[in-house]
Amino acid sequence: MRKVGVIGAGMTNFVRRAQETPKELSYEATKAALDSCEMNLEDIECVAHGTAPDAFDGIHQKGEYLADGSGGWNKPTMRVFVGGATGVHALIHGWYHVASGMFDTCLVVCEEKMSSAMPHAQGFFLTIFDHTTERALEPTLLWIFAMEMNRYMQRYGYTKEDMARVAVKNKNQGRKHPASQFKEEVTLEEVLNSEVMAYPVSRLDVSPVSDGAAAVVLAAENVARQVTEQPVWIEGVGWCLDTAYWATKDLSYPRYLEKASKMAYDMAGITEPAKQINIAEPYDPFDYKALHHMEGLQLSPRGKTVELLKDGHFDQDGNLPMCPSGGLLGVGNPIAAAGTMKVCELFWQLRGEAGERQVPGNPKYGVCQAWGDLMQVSSVAVMGV
Repeated sequence: MRKVGVIGAGMTNFVRRAQETPKELSYEATKAALDSCEMNLEDIECVAHGTAPDAFDGIHQKGEYLADGSGGWNKPTMRVFVGGATGVHALIHGWYHVASGMFDTCLVVCEEKMSSAMPHAQGFFLTIFDHTTERALEPTLLWIFAMEMNRYMQRYGYTKEDMARVAVKNKNQGRKHPASQFKEEVTLEEVLNSEVMAYPVSRLDVSPVSDGAAAVVLAAENVARQVTEQPVWIEGVGWCLDTAYWATKDLSYPRYLEKASKMAYDMAGITEPAKQINIAEPYDPFDYKALHHMEGLQLSPRGKTVELLKDGHFDQDGNLPMCPSGGLLGVGNPIAAAGTMKVCELFWQLRGEAGERQVPGNPKYGVCQAWGDLMQVSSVAVMGV
């Protein structure tokens, strides 16, 4: 496998109801990524783009529709979709295209315009449950995740206040991100007193439905070194697909993520993740999931994560900054684009270009992760300089 670097990144603003079409959002992120490394479409040999079910954008065969907006006109393209894990899994597909030697450059573009799903995207998720054992209960993802959050809290004696601290940290950190849809400070009391959606999940425990797109440019080592003096290398990738039957597994620990992260760490030569990783961007559509995923990423001992959170271990200037971008809670959650936003953030952080969000020192390794479907899929990438 050839060495592959990220040489450019770009993203749109994450907003509640974008004026732009999905194709226009993809174009905007694509152009920003290409401009950042002074490349154009003639320099791109293939495109990997990710986007969630067609119903989210209200467009049939959305992969074909987005191809030209993603820079894929007259080029080999591949659409990737594994739910919320798409944003990092698309990166993995792009990495394979280049690492294999088939292409020297690849553009990875992920987009979602969830405001098109009326009245709410949750309505479409009814169709993904088992028609015999689950669908009759009329479940939503929200109350299944509430069960997971409750199980996680009970297992380790965590409280709603403990979980709410993550929402406060990430939402307020996200105010530093130029693409964030949040501008107002959030307090612990506001999170705890927000509307209960499905106990113990309250409205401010959840990332908002969002529209947006994000893109990165990948290149083989010989090309990357010609384009920039600061490529950020994809050191390792990993993924895992667990069972879809959420009722038959222990919801207190994301075993799918442990397997995916070990795969990525082994490829990257990371033997002690909690010591060697300098920045973590775990997937955080709910506040509890950031902590849940830090444990699955082997970056925190099980049952000790809240203690580390309270001690400032995961702050921007802490020993292991967690979601210095603000994450999904602090920037927004356009499903596929949310994971790619985390890839962009590591690119900027490792190059020292993250502005107000920049973590101190000279970080060498970062890990980003995305999670999707019925609490079963995870994709992981280790990036380094």
